[in-house]
Amino acid sequence: MFEVTARLKVREGRLDGFKRQAAEIMRLTSELDTKTVRYDWFLSEDGTECEVREAYVDADALIAHSQHIGEARNALFRDFADDHTITFYAEPSPALAKAMEAMPPGAVTVKRFTAFPQDAAVAEEVSA
Repeated sequence: MFEVTARLKVREGRLDGFKRQAAEIMRLTSELDTKTVRYDWFLSEDGTECEVREAYVDADALIAHSQHIGEARNALFRDFADDHTITFYAEPSPALAKAMEAMPPGAVTVKRFTAFPQDAAVAEEVSA
C-alpha cells in the first residue's frame, strides 16, 4: 500500500467555495478511482487548514487518481487553497517520481518518510 498525507491552507474568506470544490474532488474520486483504498479529508476547527489522508494499492494508483481529479484539483488551488505539501510514506514509483518532476517549481513540497522495519532490534529496554 502507498500512503500519502496532503496538507493545504484555505484562503481567507474562501471556506464555502473550498468545501464545495473539495466535495467535487471527493465525488470524482468515489466515482472514478478503482485503486484508492482511503481518501479522507479533515478540516481544522477554525476552517483555515485541511489535511487529506490517502492510501492507494500502489504508487502508480496515485497517478491515475491525479488524472481523474486534475481539473477539479486545479480549480481548488486556483481559487480556494494555497501552501500544498505532500508527505509520501514510501518511495514513489519511477512513474510517480517523473510525474512529480513535471510539476511547476514550488507548486508542491514533497516530504518522504520510510517505515521502520517490523523486525527492528531493540537496542536498550526503557521503562515507561
